[in-house]
Amino acid sequence: MYMIRHFGIHNVGLVQSAFKPCFEQPVTIESWIRPPSSLRHAMNDTELFWRASFVPRTNGYPFKRTPKIAFMFLTKGPLPMAPLWEKFFKGHEKLYSIYVHSLPSYNADFPPSSVFYRRQIPSQVAEWGMMSMCDAERRLLANALLDISNEWFILLSESCIPLQNFSIVYRYISRSRYSFMGAFDEPGPYGRGRYDENMAPEINMSDWRKGSQWFEISRELAVRIVEDSTYYPKLKEFCIPHKCYVDEHYFQTMLTINTPHLLANRSLTYVDWSRGGAHPATFGKNDIKEEFFKKILQEQTCLYNNQPTSLCFLFARKFAPNALDPLLDIAPKALGI
Repeated sequence: MYMIRHFGIHNVGLVQSAFKPCFEQPVTIESWIRPPSSLRHAMNDTELFWRASFVPRTNGYPFKRTPKIAFMFLTKGPLPMAPLWEKFFKGHEKLYSIYVHSLPSYNADFPPSSVFYRRQIPSQVAEWGMMSMCDAERRLLANALLDISNEWFILLSESCIPLQNFSIVYRYISRSRYSFMGAFDEPGPYGRGRYDENMAPEINMSDWRKGSQWFEISRELAVRIVEDSTYYPKLKEFCIPHKCYVDEHYFQTMLTINTPHLLANRSLTYVDWSRGGAHPATFGKNDIKEEFFKKILQEQTCLYNNQPTSLCFLFARKFAPNALDPLLDIAPKALGI
């Protein structure tokens, strides 16, 4: 009416409005379940952990969901074993996701064809034995939780290698009734001796556990870790080097308190402590022989779903960069990769 009165325009139906709705596409279930198109984001840890802790309150999923394994690499920089991992992942693209936490200053140069291309998450400096190491692990878990299809979460280092092919790893983990995290009540100065009475009443001496930081856990336990605000302050304040090393106690103690029935109480990552010292043995090119892998893969016993088995380890560490070439040579026969 305004246009007719002042400008004499009668064919107002021909006038195109410049107004466009804010949302041109309707919100669908796909917009909720679609994983982030990029791992780069501007959320701080508080915002990230809050977002990652969202959990559906109904059982089941109203869409077809193929559960994936999130492989989370905690590294300072390069991944020298990347060519071996590339062979491991090949052909299983719908069953895994990859996340890399490195030093913020490190810029990976993987080609677009690599499974590691643009898989770095926003990272911060992580120091050995400090809470910043657990922060990095929680950061990896939180970023992986943003993909609703990720059901299992494996923490690995740049020196880790797979000991089995992908199909065996996926079947082993997906059929397990437990998550794999070692959590032991260890007497002596390196176990109970690291407990501080100031952690009570949230954490008592009877709750205190120790274990390897290299774990495989379910989505339920991953959410418990990123949402925790009860045990984190206690460990951050009272578990500090050189009296206590928090990455060996935080998750192990917290999950023992909350969900002990969900833990297999062992790690899937083989480590050799037989040489003594504060760090495990490092394996170089001269160690890569069939006898070496036979010892790891055939001469072990453990429980899987409460039944004895000789298949106890799916991964191993620590391997030096010069071990890569002999590993690639022996992988088809010794590892099935």
